Amino acid sequence: MITLKIKAFLDLHKLGYVATVSQDGLPNLSPKGTVVGWDENTIAFADIRSPDTVQNLQTNPNVEINVIDPLSRRGYLFSGKAHILKKGERFDEILAFYRGRGIKSPIGSIVLVDVSEVSEVTSPLYDMGISEDDIKARWKRYFEDL
Repeated sequence: MITLKIKAFLDLHKLGYVATVSQDGLPNLSPKGTVVGWDENTIAFADIRSPDTVQNLQTNPNVEINVIDPLSRRGYLFSGKAHILKKGERFDEILAFYRGRGIKSPIGSIVLVDVSEVSEVTSPLYDMGISEDDIKARWKRYFEDL
């Protein structure tokens, strides 16, 4: 499910948007800069500043994570169920992974998502026959002009 291609994409584009639902049924969308493909079926992210996300997942573990390349306007949507790790061998292993990547922020917990579905996301511009190179060039110019 989470192929080597997808894992490489996540290593390059770490910023994901995690969607959860509060106890009151309200949506919560939170950016996470630590999204990684942990194995073939699991996405991980670190709880660095995620009190609402973690609280929501404790009452409703259903989650979606969207990671997009801002230049190519391509990416992936992951759906699944989350598990929160606060201690133990797996927590220590994943924490060491993040520390090895240079993350120094305090990490309160690790969220593991058992992925049940992966969908490719692409911009409607591709439907119009616009090439990836043209789309990237357009967005590079846009960001350079900011």
